[in-house]
Amino acid sequence: MSHSPPDPHPFETLTPDLIGDALESAGWLPDGRIMALNSYENRVFQVGLEDDGFAIAKFYRPGRWSDEAILEEHLFLKDLQEAEIPVAPMLEDGEGNTLFYFADFRFSLSPRIGGRPPETEDLDTLESLGRLVARIHAVGKLRPFHHRPSIDPMTYGHAPGQRILEGGFIPSNLLTSYHEALESALASIDEVFATAGPISSIRVHADAYPGNILATPEGPLLLDFDDARMGPRVQDLWMLAQGDEADRRMALMTLIEGYDTFENFDLRELRLIEPLRTLRLIHYTEWLSARTQDPAFPRAFPDFGTPAYWVERTHELLNQVERMAQPPVSLLP
Repeated sequence: MSHSPPDPHPFETLTPDLIGDALESAGWLPDGRIMALNSYENRVFQVGLEDDGFAIAKFYRPGRWSDEAILEEHLFLKDLQEAEIPVAPMLEDGEGNTLFYFADFRFSLSPRIGGRPPETEDLDTLESLGRLVARIHAVGKLRPFHHRPSIDPMTYGHAPGQRILEGGFIPSNLLTSYHEALESALASIDEVFATAGPISSIRVHADAYPGNILATPEGPLLLDFDDARMGPRVQDLWMLAQGDEADRRMALMTLIEGYDTFENFDLRELRLIEPLRTLRLIHYTEWLSARTQDPAFPRAFPDFGTPAYWVERTHELLNQVERMAQPPVSLLP
């Protein structure tokens, strides 16, 4: 009995010729220079354009976002650009469109911007990052997302956690221990969110870690709003606080000092840092599990699904349960 080979992943059809044809279909003239950039969720390329230098072309992962959700990201970037906040806005065609379609793919283009990684151990840099995040949030609070999920215990924790348990990825002899650690972590998350009281949810970048920041001569610039969601303001600050406990405390103090230049930071949100860290860990594990059919993922994450991987994830969650039981970080001297 013969078996048909598995259908190729859609991204395997994304050849240089197809990329060039896609750009031409949207009104740009590629010159043949194409370089793949580091991106797993989407496929991102630096492309040469005749008479226009270089641009960044992003081909969206099929099935992840609706058109409406993608356009909400583009609108957020346009709102930020109009407020003179440094971002990489989407390029428009002659009719003002920013989302384009070709051969079952959706794609967009943005300008190429040069820069270097930020020095997040430098306090002046952290203060400027705090100011940048506050300016982004001053725009983010003006209108909500309607087609993008929120960062909350259900959408970032309970729902992805259930998909992990039901996905068949965890070895049977490790399933119970992971399940128990997950349940303990989710219970702790729910408790902290409940005791924090009502916290405003606005449009946030949601993935503001140093790898998504460029240091430029004009100041820091936040890249890649693909994960933008509704969420608490502290989501865009806590990942910028690096190092040991003392370093993170000093970093948070400096970030918030810069933030308060433009927006008032609600210190109650500090108690959400460890729950948000835990939610990110759960969400990331589910993200990996949902991408196993993408041939790029087994190559990039060869340990996923191994017994050692799930033992590490279990210990990670148990460690977070302990951290969430501790008093929240205090900025008082």
